[in-house]
Amino acid sequence: MNEISDPNQPHGPRGGGAKTEAEGGGFLNWLSGLLRGGGDADLRESIEEVIDEHEASPNSLNPEQREMLMNIISFGELEVDDVMVPRTDIVALEAGASPADVVSTFRQAHHSRLPVFRETLDDIAGFVHIKDVVDHWGRDEELSLARILRELLVVPPSMPILDLLARMRATRIHMAVVVDEYGGTDGLVTIEDIVEEIVGEIEDEHDKDDGPTLEKLPDGSIDADGRAEIEDLEEILAVDLLPDEADEDIDTLGGLVFAMLGRVPRVGEVISHPVGINFEIVDADLRRVKRLLVRPGAPLAADGDGNGNGDDENSNPASDAGG
Repeated sequence: MNEISDPNQPHGPRGGGAKTEAEGGGFLNWLSGLLRGGGDADLRESIEEVIDEHEASPNSLNPEQREMLMNIISFGELEVDDVMVPRTDIVALEAGASPADVVSTFRQAHHSRLPVFRETLDDIAGFVHIKDVVDHWGRDEELSLARILRELLVVPPSMPILDLLARMRATRIHMAVVVDEYGGTDGLVTIEDIVEEIVGEIEDEHDKDDGPTLEKLPDGSIDADGRAEIEDLEEILAVDLLPDEADEDIDTLGGLVFAMLGRVPRVGEVISHPVGINFEIVDADLRRVKRLLVRPGAPLAADGDGNGNGDDENSNPASDAGG
């Protein structure tokens, strides 16, 4: 991004048509006000209490309906960075990609839209739709991403997702790049990401089942995705892994071990938590932890410096395995 004058404005060479913000009528305005906390300040809490009180009733909502209602109630508290795909997981096309590379990337990603960047992910030019690729693929002219590039929205991570949803509806642009205060790309968010916050994960015939993010193994250890939520592991092991003041800053197990070490751990490295849990890094790159083994038990006795990170001279030799 070279210049960003207004982070709420569309970005890219082609518009998608416009709708008025008022479209949708008074009901949407009322619902938006409710989700933002407007109107009766106690209304949302009252709805939550009614749902909880009737949970055991034979005529009550089923679990899926109850979860969806609770998701709707909490929807107004979410910001863009709560739902975005992080930078490390973005699949994107280079502006000068060959037709073969474009088709190959779409095939592997199983997405209908992909962002296009110029030199780095910090300079995203727009996005392309698979329908436009197919349309141009059948012509005699050479496929040029510049000719089929569509604009996307540029938004800050702190933007309420209700605001982003309204802007996506108004502009008919269903993809937004999330940028930090310096114009660097933080992540990407689509209208599907937002809808999934209400209805849950949307999967189609192309989505692969990557298995559970936390899987108990026969030996008592837990195979964990680095993006697994800390609170999910806390619930399984009945432990508290974070002090209260850090709860809002760290969400994932990968973030937890990063915070404990002050750096991204290496593959094979073992980090001991004071509550008696060891984290063994199974897969990681230079930027993040991808997978780890959680081993309940006593902290590493070899960690002589007492900080529980296994970084002293006598720590587990696996920590020197490289990464």
